[in-house]
Amino acid sequence: MSMVRAKKRLGQHFLKDKDIAQDIVNALLKISTSKNILEIGPGTGVLSDFLVNDKRIEGLVLMDLDEESIVFLKKKYPDKRASIMHGDFLKSDLNQIFDGQCFDIIGNFPYNISSQIFFKVLENKEKIRMVVGMLQKEVAERMAAKEGSKTYGILSVLVQAYYEVEYLFTVPPQVFDPPPKVNSGVIRVTRNTVKKLACDEKLFTRVVKTAFQTRRKTLRNALKTINLPKSVQESDLMNLRAEQLSVADFILLTQQIETL
Repeated sequence: MSMVRAKKRLGQHFLKDKDIAQDIVNALLKISTSKNILEIGPGTGVLSDFLVNDKRIEGLVLMDLDEESIVFLKKKYPDKRASIMHGDFLKSDLNQIFDGQCFDIIGNFPYNISSQIFFKVLENKEKIRMVVGMLQKEVAERMAAKEGSKTYGILSVLVQAYYEVEYLFTVPPQVFDPPPKVNSGVIRVTRNTVKKLACDEKLFTRVVKTAFQTRRKTLRNALKTINLPKSVQESDLMNLRAEQLSVADFILLTQQIETL
């Protein structure tokens, strides 16, 4: 199987435009203060080419699930400037990659796991300071969306609770091989100053996920499975739908639930 076919099977498309690749790398390196970088799904190394020659980076790991890509990258970068790792990001112990040090992530993320990548980032938010990634435009816009938007959802709230999210620019299909059927979007997420939410974080996640499962319903109906106390049910927030609540509102709602 050719590398392109393998990547298509994995939900990834090769970026061919080097100017766009440079813009993506610059979106990370011009702001990042980290000396450790993990690239997810490097493929043929179009982003990696700019990373391996940047002297600001002390630790560079290129991680790919596809064996053909790993063989290709080892031949392309034989001088050990980058550590090339055959692995599944979603299953990896990220504490082991840079010996427990903080790091940033960059990549042209496979469409079919892009949301899962950011859930994994959230699980490791104390280690991951910044992520610059290219993903399906719809998903990128959803992550950056604010309350009141139809695209605002679970991922928007959970990521924005701990990270600042910026939608940077759109990438058209024709600069990929094979070209996807949709536009791509590049986003940058930067760790904010919140060390811990002012509420039970597990309950916060449960409330957010439950609220959006039936997003057309008011919270009074959407959160019935949580068995809310009467005083919470009578709160003004209960008259709203999930998409109308900000991150701060969800934190307040969780506080109201956990203190009763």
